[in-house]
Amino acid sequence: MEPKRIVVACGGTGGHVFPGLTVAQELKRRGHEVEVWLSGRDIENAALHGWDGAVFATGARQLKLRTVPAMVRSFWTCLGGVRRFRPDAMLAMGSYSSLPPVLAARLKKVPVVLHEANAVPGKAVDFLSRYAVMTAISFEETKEWLPGRVTRHTGLPVRADLAGQPRFSEIPEGAFTVLVTGGSQGARTINKLASQAMCLLKQSGAEQLYVIHQCGAADEERLRETYAAAGVPSMTLAFIAEMGRAYASADLVICRAGASTCFELCLLGKAALLIPLPTAVRDHQKANATALARSHGVDVGTQKELTGRSLMRYVKNKMDNPVLLKRMSQAIRALAMPDAVARVADVLEEVMG
Repeated sequence: MEPKRIVVACGGTGGHVFPGLTVAQELKRRGHEVEVWLSGRDIENAALHGWDGAVFATGARQLKLRTVPAMVRSFWTCLGGVRRFRPDAMLAMGSYSSLPPVLAARLKKVPVVLHEANAVPGKAVDFLSRYAVMTAISFEETKEWLPGRVTRHTGLPVRADLAGQPRFSEIPEGAFTVLVTGGSQGARTINKLASQAMCLLKQSGAEQLYVIHQCGAADEERLRETYAAAGVPSMTLAFIAEMGRAYASADLVICRAGASTCFELCLLGKAALLIPLPTAVRDHQKANATALARSHGVDVGTQKELTGRSLMRYVKNKMDNPVLLKRMSQAIRALAMPDAVARVADVLEEVMG
């Protein structure tokens, strides 16, 4: 295909930015001219590491009554961006940051492809899908939520640098390693439950235990002291930069059920206990977790029902059943779509062709 001009609108959270940038890199590798459109929030800057192409700040904000003027300004900014760049197509990764770009593209008759990361579509994708040529979906179940829309099951593009990483050398050979993460910002409830469970497990006589805990800045010092006092060997960090190595080191993962996390587990074949965020919009994390649990590669816990002791018993059961863990690992890996980035890029080229 001849080189085209493509906008990838992927602002908001890391869960939208990372997959969008992964597709942008692939489109650029195929020879297209790609411009990444972000909302301009500070949280997006860390995700931009490795992207050397053009970036355009739209000024989009979460849609609330007080942000309506900002969103109107963002629409005019995006309209100017479309006139300037003259894209042949736009890929929008969902969230509030997709609203002004997609509406501007629609006004200028630029074909739009949406991508929905979660099993239950967000409000933005639900609304904007009527203006899209196609909506790429990560979970097969999502098409049931978008009746009458054209969908394509592509999976979720996952950062390629996660796979093939070595274990952390400081973790002793043979140690049963639990990776705990509530996401890049941490999750206070998971931090509390997991630290209690790991300390109880150590007290019960579990010698071969090691914990990797990504906890967010607010709990880092407290958790480090808690693990040290209980004699639990651990790597406790506010943010884990080398997430690929953390996954490679882990025998079991305890985490939320955000879409990126779910597809990282699939790609890397990691058995996990998913604890969906109960306040997630449209309860989408529970839907993500349920979709994965059908494979028997993960278990799902309910936050309000879990205690430190029940979580300790759960982890102990997995420690004592390596055959079960291996079966879970094989089952979750069967759901992986390692070519998701190529599938999404193919959809863009198909639309432009």
